[in-house]
Amino acid sequence: MNKEITIHINNKTITAPQGTTILEAAKAADISIPTLCYLEHYPPLGACRLCLVEVEGAKTLLTACSTPIAEGMVVTTNTKRVREARKTVLELLLSEHIGDCRFCSRGEDCELQTLARRLGVEEPEWTGEQPKTVVDVSTPALERDSGKCVKCRRCVTACGEIQGIGALFPQGRGYSTIIGPAFTRPLSEVTCVQCGQCAAVCPTGAITEVSHIPQVWDALDDPELHVVVQTAPAIRAALGECFGLPPGTLVTGKMVTALRKLGFDAVFDTDFAADLTIMEEGTELLTRLQAALTGGPDEKAPPLPMFTSCSPGWVKYAEHYFPDFLPNISSCKSPQQMFGAVAKTYYAKKKGIDPAKIIVVSVMPCTAKKFEAGRPEMNASGFSDVDYVLTTRELGRLIKQAGIDFVSLEESAMDAPLGISTGAADIFANTGGVMEAALRTVWEIVTGTPLPTDNLHIKEVSGLKGIKEASLTVENPVKEWEFLKGVELKVAVAHGLSRAGTLLSEIREGRRNYHFVEIMTCPGGCIGGGGQPRFTDDAVRQARIAAIYREDEGKKLRASHLNPAIIQLYEEYLGKPLGEKSHHLLHTIYHQRELV
Repeated sequence: MNKEITIHINNKTITAPQGTTILEAAKAADISIPTLCYLEHYPPLGACRLCLVEVEGAKTLLTACSTPIAEGMVVTTNTKRVREARKTVLELLLSEHIGDCRFCSRGEDCELQTLARRLGVEEPEWTGEQPKTVVDVSTPALERDSGKCVKCRRCVTACGEIQGIGALFPQGRGYSTIIGPAFTRPLSEVTCVQCGQCAAVCPTGAITEVSHIPQVWDALDDPELHVVVQTAPAIRAALGECFGLPPGTLVTGKMVTALRKLGFDAVFDTDFAADLTIMEEGTELLTRLQAALTGGPDEKAPPLPMFTSCSPGWVKYAEHYFPDFLPNISSCKSPQQMFGAVAKTYYAKKKGIDPAKIIVVSVMPCTAKKFEAGRPEMNASGFSDVDYVLTTRELGRLIKQAGIDFVSLEESAMDAPLGISTGAADIFANTGGVMEAALRTVWEIVTGTPLPTDNLHIKEVSGLKGIKEASLTVENPVKEWEFLKGVELKVAVAHGLSRAGTLLSEIREGRRNYHFVEIMTCPGGCIGGGGQPRFTDDAVRQARIAAIYREDEGKKLRASHLNPAIIQLYEEYLGKPLGEKSHHLLHTIYHQRELV
């Protein structure tokens, strides 16, 4: 246990563990120190120099992010010397910043602008050398504009350390430095999973999501089209942040009202398709277990462990880095894609609408969902499952463009039938949630009784620990699943691709053994997705996670197989999980991609 150290910041006495930096100690004491390069949990870079502070006895100003505290240290964060130094540093950063802030999509969400106002920078004193600007619009999910980059290197940390990809890194020196793929190649020519964690941490508009707002407006304005919208479970715990509400504020009802005011013909819920995913994925897991435990040696038997397939960044990561595990990935499409397939078949038939006239818009916490929607295999209905994808941030902008006073809206409910869902679907938003939702249904199918855990939760797979494990021993199964009696079902959860890579390597080497594994691309799961309101740190993740669990616990039905709309879907259209029709519409396969 680290020794406790006492320091003084702005005449406030603070105690913190040895090894804590000045910035971390100040943050814990609600003392604000500006920074553009700092990322929680990762080694400080001292790249932006904006966190300069004055330390008694030091000859120069010190960077708070990289200076550890010492016993009796006296720190001042707002002296004239500090303010002028920070202002000079910011003016130098602005001198290299190319772009018209009046028209930047990150205008009101730009840390550089916010700091300029805070530090009193009105007109930069210098004009720096203007390097060659690289504008990259080569991928379906992300856009890059190097002219707006301030070389803070947050994106480098996010891509290399958090996700273990390394598609972005600094090249050149001084004014000629460019942050991007090797040899200034476009993102489309390197290994990039399009998770958007780079955009989520970028303080400016240098990396943003590809906007689908214009296409959505065009669709809404076309009277010939029937435009429906689906909202992912993570959106309801984060959208309020776009309108000044605290992280973790549940805005489900207000969101539905806002979407209706925007003109959508039907407001549905990806939660419906999450329940559908559990029916298909849970059945697939049981089928694999049956083949493994009763079928004897069979080279054609589907392998274990089975991996979830909800997170498109993770699937693309596996295609590049772990293609030997592709047969282990569930053949289920993600809930986003399942929803689109059902909307353009079952829903179209029920409503008597030509599926060619149906436009499916998704609201997702994830930039990689834009990439997923464009995958060529996602069109089993004869049409693209999903037409346009908006991030949470984009929906916030869309609502503001329409002049809707979001905070004052009354609440309303999703439309039926594709808006009916259970609490199990809500928790897809959290790391460990897909695992828990699947086990709620699988356990009840196998034993005929609810999951025997506290309030249906599996605490071992919840929370922000990077790799989580749990096990459940099957007792008293029903006759059909008698072969599972006494079997200890072992499961694991990982979030963040660098952690996933560690887990997968250990599974490959035989050091870990499981039946079922959930992997989410982004830290915290979808609630920490690359398209969520900025800035997402652990405190924000925890607030959103808690909100999602409240949403789940407030539902009357909390297991996917109990959803009456899902039961009706199988009775009227699909037949049964893993049946011929559901296999055609709701399942897919993935392919190895080049690693560059």
